[in-house]
Amino acid sequence: MKKIFSFLLILCLTFSIFSQSLASSDLELYIKNLNIEAQADLGAFKIRLSTQFGIPVPKIEEVMASVESPGDAYMCFRVSQVASKPIEIVLKEYQSHKKKGWGIIAKNLGIKPGSKEFHELKRKDFDEPNSKKAKGKEKGKWK
Repeated sequence: MKKIFSFLLILCLTFSIFSQSLASSDLELYIKNLNIEAQADLGAFKIRLSTQFGIPVPKIEEVMASVESPGDAYMCFRVSQVASKPIEIVLKEYQSHKKKGWGIIAKNLGIKPGSKEFHELKRKDFDEPNSKKAKGKEKGKWK
């Protein structure tokens, strides 16, 4: 009985670590693709961020200047939106923990792994500005 329990425990831990690794690499790939897109046309990328999150372009540029990549800027706005935290709080957390990854940053801002908010954050949700989905999206409250 103890052998079966031990085996199941190890199996569960292995699956948990493996699935977190896959989710993390999936998000990293998504951010990498966003960076490639931004590199191709940074102006259009800024406008898409502005449209998606309802933020003026100067604020987009301010955030982009304080992070390592355009994909990180997107994630800052996305985490801010999902966690209902001001962008300044997300940026501070990003600066303190960027080497640990977006999962840790989100967790530190109250987005619990496995929660509805966590799954919402992982959803690749960068709309095309002219899509029907983007036009119907409620804008965030930004200053």
